[in-house]
Amino acid sequence: MRRVTIDHIDIRVRDLGASRTFYEAALKPLGLSIVTDRADEVDFGFDSLDDFGIHSGGVPSTGVHVAFLARSAQEVDEFYRAALAVGASSDAPPGLHPEYSPGYYAAFVLDPDGNVVEAVCMGVGHAEGADAGRPGLVT
Repeated sequence: MRRVTIDHIDIRVRDLGASRTFYEAALKPLGLSIVTDRADEVDFGFDSLDDFGIHSGGVPSTGVHVAFLARSAQEVDEFYRAALAVGASSDAPPGLHPEYSPGYYAAFVLDPDGNVVEAVCMGVGHAEGADAGRPGLVT
């Protein structure tokens, strides 16, 4: 069983509305949805848990790279298409990245603040993807 080491992450954004639109569209194919929606923050997660949050106010986070676990290569592809459909820039299209590990299938986009957002599925070409349950709980 793989243990996930980060409980949640929050980043500061320049334009909460633009970032909300981006993350809501990009994360939907991965099964994440909005669990908190306030004037200064929006949190996304599974089962009402706030795994990833965006917040307005303060200095926007830059240089961040966040990788979201997908359950299949198809989810990675859908993440990429959804992100581009709402104006994201491509950093790397969906594909295998054996330089990271065998079966590492990922796509990379830039969020409205220029942060790298990735969807990754492990084990493509082997036993594809993560556990069919909640991503992150890999057995």
